Amino acid sequence: MIIPNWLPALNWARTYTLSDFRNDTIAAVVVAVMLIPQGLGLALVAGVPPQAGLYAAMASLVTYALFGSSRTLSVGPVAVLSLMTAAALSRLPLETPAEYAGAALTLSFLTGAVLLLAGFLRLGFVANFIPRPVLVSFVTASAILIAMSQAGLLFAVPVSGSNALELLLSLLANLPDFHPPTLALGLAAIAFLAFCRKRLALLLVRFGLRRSTARSLSRTGPILLAAVTVWLSWQFQLDQAGLALLGEIPSGLPAPTLPDFSPSLLGGLFLSALSLAIVCYVESISVAQALAVRRRQAIEPNRELTGLGAANLATAFSGGMPVAGGFTRSLVNFEAGAVTPAAGIFASLMIALVVLFLTPVLYWLPRVCLAAVILVAVYALLDFSIISRSWRHSRSDFLAVAITLGVTLSVSAEAGIGAGMLAAILLHLFKTSRPHVAVVGRVPGTEHFRNIKHYEVETSDALLSVRIDEALYFPNTRYLESLLFRLVAERPGLKHVVLMCPAVNDIDLSALESLENINDLLAESGISLNLSEVKAPIMNKLAGSRFLDRLSGRSYLSQNQAFENLRK
Repeated sequence: MIIPNWLPALNWARTYTLSDFRNDTIAAVVVAVMLIPQGLGLALVAGVPPQAGLYAAMASLVTYALFGSSRTLSVGPVAVLSLMTAAALSRLPLETPAEYAGAALTLSFLTGAVLLLAGFLRLGFVANFIPRPVLVSFVTASAILIAMSQAGLLFAVPVSGSNALELLLSLLANLPDFHPPTLALGLAAIAFLAFCRKRLALLLVRFGLRRSTARSLSRTGPILLAAVTVWLSWQFQLDQAGLALLGEIPSGLPAPTLPDFSPSLLGGLFLSALSLAIVCYVESISVAQALAVRRRQAIEPNRELTGLGAANLATAFSGGMPVAGGFTRSLVNFEAGAVTPAAGIFASLMIALVVLFLTPVLYWLPRVCLAAVILVAVYALLDFSIISRSWRHSRSDFLAVAITLGVTLSVSAEAGIGAGMLAAILLHLFKTSRPHVAVVGRVPGTEHFRNIKHYEVETSDALLSVRIDEALYFPNTRYLESLLFRLVAERPGLKHVVLMCPAVNDIDLSALESLENINDLLAESGISLNLSEVKAPIMNKLAGSRFLDRLSGRSYLSQNQAFENLRK
């Protein structure tokens, strides 16, 4: 029983069937077809050699299949992490491509180590500290930055910068020198990929194919584009016309690599690795849980930390780059019928065959086609509706979204996710520091109590009933005290105060001392303090303190009981 706990793959491998093998193989083919051009393109986004994307995919797919808890998550290079990798490496004094590649290995190692440590410490709950609106706005801003960085390949001009303004100014400055044939091929590639994504499946269904088969074939657009453009480049020697090709890629499986463990590099990349680990986990767990719900499967957050950590460590020792669970690929893997993580292992084997036998062919792949693949992929990540939705729903959510978008675009992706998390936490603290407190009265003819501002209710001049709709803890105790004493001051004939507590789920020590202070001050004024509808766990907490012994009133099981007793 100990081995399955450390190696979750044994849990599904023991019951693996021929039907599972057939379904996983089909899904693996579809995912590999998507992942090969994406891996090459995302490696270029990260600033590392293109083969690093393939090596990372191979190592991470197998490792995650052994240690992860999701049955359909497809792990490998993803757009956001590639952008963050490029930003992290650009801040270091690196001069040669080999130094960049080596630093990427160190970044993968640190990211994996952080994730593994978090899994060991059972910190899976940290995903709750990044609200969904912040994550969506961060991914949207990152997609914009990635698209702007790829515009250089589309126009065949150099583009540099760490934020949106720098990238835009660099593009505009070099735009007069754009290469028309490259732009024409890039736009044609984007149009073809968009057609495959949006229209090809419907067209194939009209020709009589099954919907699932048509969807699978529509996913082959990137590999079809690569095959056609490779043939055109080779046949017509397009490189002599100024078209940038992918170039030589080492043939064969990756040799074991060793990250650079120099203290200066580890120190320079640690904060970046921390940011990558957070984004990697939050993005991956969101995708994994969304897909697991559709099949009534369970995801273990701490096991996900371990699986993702192991996957990043594997890429660090195999010439790769930081990886995470990709939304689009995982959804494709799910829809293609993947049953177990073995689909990832089979996809890795197919990529290995490409690395072994097809690297001479990849030499002729135009780089602008990889840019087209990335541009179409990141387009699906854009969600500008989050701005209007957050504005309509909550001003605090809108503020967090605006801060995340603004900082990510104007500073960097790492700063953006950090600012978004900090803004969300501070806004939450601000909201809970001013809890909703309502003066309530009884609805005539019932035992229900409602806000006196919104309902016609029964009240008593000698009785003040106050409902607290928030946990009581240190940020909101002073607010509650000042509000309660103001309400008491407005009622000269007051004899009793009842704190109605059905929504109070916790009381910390600061709040307990505040309640003691309220009780003492009210007692000095001849007013009793009473409680009603206190939950059992909270009552147990209070029972272990001196508060209940010194309470000037009493605790009532129901608010109606307190109202009936005290108004007499």
